[in-house]
Amino acid sequence: MKDWICAAAGAAGAAVAALFGGWSAGLTTLVALMAADYATGLLAAGVFHTSRKTAHGGLESRAGWKGLVRKCVTLILVLVACRLEALLGLTYVRDAAVIGFCTNEALSIVENAALMGVPVPGPLAAAIEVLRRRGAGTDGAAPADEKEDAHD
Repeated sequence: MKDWICAAAGAAGAAVAALFGGWSAGLTTLVALMAADYATGLLAAGVFHTSRKTAHGGLESRAGWKGLVRKCVTLILVLVACRLEALLGLTYVRDAAVIGFCTNEALSIVENAALMGVPVPGPLAAAIEVLRRRGAGTDGAAPADEKEDAHD
């Protein structure tokens, strides 16, 4: 029985990975950030009672459920991006979607940390800004006019 369960779980995992065009570092990062965001949201609400999702700032099952549903829909959107990429013969759609959603999750984690009174280091904020720019379609580098101003 144990072998059958392990085989079934392995087959299901392989099927999911195949649907997503293979499991990449980006998908691993997205899932890890989703878990961290959910955990920090629970801590902000459950321990610090500073959640902006409820009127009293505490835990509420409906708010938690909505968060999980949103994360599932995020993964569905990444799946759509992946399948459109395969259909159109492109190579950037899934990665762009993953970077955009990673940025959103990272920002949410930073917001949750701020709600708990945790200071955010400058380099972390800068890295999130680079991700935000990449998700918006720029390469994350400073525009040419900003580079010129830096040399003055």
